[in-house]
Amino acid sequence: MHITRKVTEDIVWVGCNDRRLNLFENLFPIPRGVSYNSYLILDEKVTLMDTMDASASGQFKENLEYALDGRSIDYLVVQHMEPDHAANVGELLDRYPQMKVVGNAKTIQMIGQFFDAPEAERTVLVKEGDTLNTGKHTLHFVMAPMVHWPEVMVTYDETEKILFSADAFGTFGALNGNIFNDEVDFEKDWIKDARRYFTNIVGKYGVQVQALLKKAAALDIQMICPLHGPVWRSDLGYFIEKHDKWSRYEPEDREVVIIYGSLYGHTEQVANALASRLADKGLTHISVYDASSTHISDLIAEIFRASHIVLACPTYNGGIYPPIENLLSDMKALSVQKRTVALIDNGSWAPTAGKQIVKKLEELKDINLLEMQLSVKSALKAGQEEELDRFAQQIVDSLAEGE
Repeated sequence: MHITRKVTEDIVWVGCNDRRLNLFENLFPIPRGVSYNSYLILDEKVTLMDTMDASASGQFKENLEYALDGRSIDYLVVQHMEPDHAANVGELLDRYPQMKVVGNAKTIQMIGQFFDAPEAERTVLVKEGDTLNTGKHTLHFVMAPMVHWPEVMVTYDETEKILFSADAFGTFGALNGNIFNDEVDFEKDWIKDARRYFTNIVGKYGVQVQALLKKAAALDIQMICPLHGPVWRSDLGYFIEKHDKWSRYEPEDREVVIIYGSLYGHTEQVANALASRLADKGLTHISVYDASSTHISDLIAEIFRASHIVLACPTYNGGIYPPIENLLSDMKALSVQKRTVALIDNGSWAPTAGKQIVKKLEELKDINLLEMQLSVKSALKAGQEEELDRFAQQIVDSLAEGE
């Protein structure tokens, strides 16, 4: 049974959803699943925008056959060669012998790495600014290298004013029949998945995303069709602004996120005591996370969201407690910057994690490390109440400075 929806009068969503997959890229939990979006342009020349993950190939074929209604595919535009979007390229080349693959030089090279390379006469090489006319539609190709693979490009339909955006403007989460942003409550049900998707998958490439946003700003875009998540046909500025902020590493919210590691609960107690003290001083929307039980992708998303981060960490084997050390490594890999950080360390005989964390933070760009560090030996004692209060006050003062 086919599952399709019209995007416009002659563009059809032929995508699929996967709610069985537990880990995206075998790394990131996706409890709400994921969508794989593909779009068919029914014009004088029929054009397919990207394909599908292998897990959804059966449904994808049914969707295509229904939407084609006996026609064939003339062009397959491959914007991104990651297998969740390109697993069917080889099969479609076999199934539609007259079909030509449209891609840049890196794309065609990668097709040959995953499949048998198509003959030269079955490829249409494009570069920045090239166009392809399919009849009514004119497709304008825009290169977007390292958003987030080197071959990535996006495609602007000059006729419909649609940006087919590859992995840009995507999000985790399966589509529940409603494929458009104005059919869902995005702020309530989708923004957390969108933030986690961007920060963990594309976050490292902020400079490249900024370059793409500048190119997109020169286009009259009325709709965005990404490869994951809802199609944007209204309030585009809201989502573009989010991506602009994320890719500039600017926090969305002036709020405090406390992330702790704790072996037996003593460092957790310090984190909770700090949260309570901050609340007493008037702060709201304080978030507290256990690094051992919260997936690192959620922690990264929260670090991108909030302006102030508190790391509370015990010393472990003379070093940094592994969940916090892993987080610091991910922060470096994903280019976290422009954050204010406060440190708490704990150690029964040698609380040295704080000093080692400082060295890790020095490897990041534009990190404002608050001067006072709270150090605990085994457990927070009543005699440290004044010290805790001063530690909390410096965070409150720092938040007020940016208002």
